[in-house]
Amino acid sequence: MSHNTSITDFKTLARTISVVENEAEGFESVLQHLHPNDIPVVGFTGPPGAGKSTLLNAVVSVLLEEGKKIGLVLVDPSSPFNLGAVLGDRLRMSTHFNNPHLFIRSVASRGSLGGLSDKIMEVVEVMKSYPFDFIFVETVGVGQSEVEIAGLADTTVVVLVPESGDAIQTMKAGLMEIADIFVVNKADRADADALINSLSFQLHLNQKENIPVLKTVAVEGNGVKELITEIVRERDSEKNKERKLILLAEKALRIIAKHRMKNFDVLQLKNDLQLKMDSPGFNLYSFIRHYQ
Repeated sequence: MSHNTSITDFKTLARTISVVENEAEGFESVLQHLHPNDIPVVGFTGPPGAGKSTLLNAVVSVLLEEGKKIGLVLVDPSSPFNLGAVLGDRLRMSTHFNNPHLFIRSVASRGSLGGLSDKIMEVVEVMKSYPFDFIFVETVGVGQSEVEIAGLADTTVVVLVPESGDAIQTMKAGLMEIADIFVVNKADRADADALINSLSFQLHLNQKENIPVLKTVAVEGNGVKELITEIVRERDSEKNKERKLILLAEKALRIIAKHRMKNFDVLQLKNDLQLKMDSPGFNLYSFIRHYQ
């Protein structure tokens, strides 16, 4: 693997991602020699069934027609139970599979409690070394990954559908915190306006009136161009530049923590604990001081 700083073709890109994903020999050196471009990374998240894949497909179609180069990271749950439904939905993407301007990579969300694995962060960094115009990351919208996407993406699009009306009342504060753009998909349904009103009211309560709430009907392509306009505007905003610093600091901390834990012997820790945990006056904080 050459340590060329920029990647110019999809074959090299796919090979480089595999080296990093599998932690093959020399992968750390590959990561250190990357020269990432300043490419907007856009996260798509929201509850299952919101039509994220259909909407993303429609966005990608419009951008490909404009001659843009697109990278797509599809985050699959590691659980085999969800896989069928998820992949079924995503097969719609296959209309673009042979487009020379589209690169698709599926990544498992293994290893971080239902959230995004550190590998996804690394895959996106490798992809930024190719001259894409946009990189999209779509999560399945289960548990922690919804909130974690914000740590990876410059702009986070949260997709909802009218059926999630009640969910707004009890919506995890997390989703309110991470959304840069809300999209009410399937907005031709009767209760779409009620959801939009409820969402706008909630944003008002949280003093986040500046977050746009858009309507789309993804299967018909309605509202898709407006969404792209908003994504581009969001990318150039001052707020985004401030957030970039926070995100970079978070990424740096995760990388440092992972590096420090690399040679940590968990088995030894368990053995030591087993010996000490039943002793009178055992104190976990005193115990771990020996490891710091």
